[in-house]
Amino acid sequence: TNYILSQMTEHGTSYHDALADAQSLGFAERDPTDDVEGFDAASKASIIATVAFGARVLAGSVNREGISGIGAADIAHAQRLGYVVKLLAIAERVGDVDGKPELAVRVHPAMVPADHPLASVRDSFNAVFVEGDAVGDLMLYGRGAGGRPTASAVLGDLIDAAGNRCRGTWTPIGTLSDAVICPIDDLESEYYINMEVLDRPGVLAAVAGVFGRHGVSIRSMEQEGLGDQARLVFITHEATERDVQATLGDLRELDAVRSAPGLLRVISQ
Repeated sequence: TNYILSQMTEHGTSYHDALADAQSLGFAERDPTDDVEGFDAASKASIIATVAFGARVLAGSVNREGISGIGAADIAHAQRLGYVVKLLAIAERVGDVDGKPELAVRVHPAMVPADHPLASVRDSFNAVFVEGDAVGDLMLYGRGAGGRPTASAVLGDLIDAAGNRCRGTWTPIGTLSDAVICPIDDLESEYYINMEVLDRPGVLAAVAGVFGRHGVSIRSMEQEGLGDQARLVFITHEATERDVQATLGDLRELDAVRSAPGLLRVISQ
């Protein structure tokens, strides 16, 4: 997925052409569903979260969105606003419930600030960015796709597992308690929202009214003329997923809205 998004960002390649290139280079499977729809990233997120926080996170509990809905307009708007679109797998501890860690674990495309370390991760490379209380920020960086890098990583894991078992230092996964997963509806973020509407008086006021009814504050707005239509691009202040999804639902019901509103979360520095 990172290769696909890099090609779309740096060369203006269409999603389908970038996917075909990734498949020909061995970076994506013949059936790319696990890659582009975030299933593979969700599995990795569940493993990393389990190890990092010492509580079992199942892949099925990870909220997941892929990149197949990302278009050239989203890439262009992100660049103009100072962001890069990346598929992120995020795991964070948001609290405790009855002595168990409450975790927010999700996979989705997001707009990352262009000066963030993750924005510089290109093509077939992947990275793990860690925020620690005492150590601060750390990033582990390396190839994340292709036959040889994948084989090397798998072989390294098998050697580690065998060595740990022989030394008696392995820990059965069954000794872990289940994590409490925070519903994504409760999470807060800034959001990028774009849509195409009829370019006529009163439409912008109607759209802004929907945001206001759900308590979603607009940080910035751009309008681009498209003949008798217009493309509206919004960046919101922080809002809950619940309120933003309710906003999108009501926007779809407006007669003047000509395309289903698109959404990306925005990562703050």
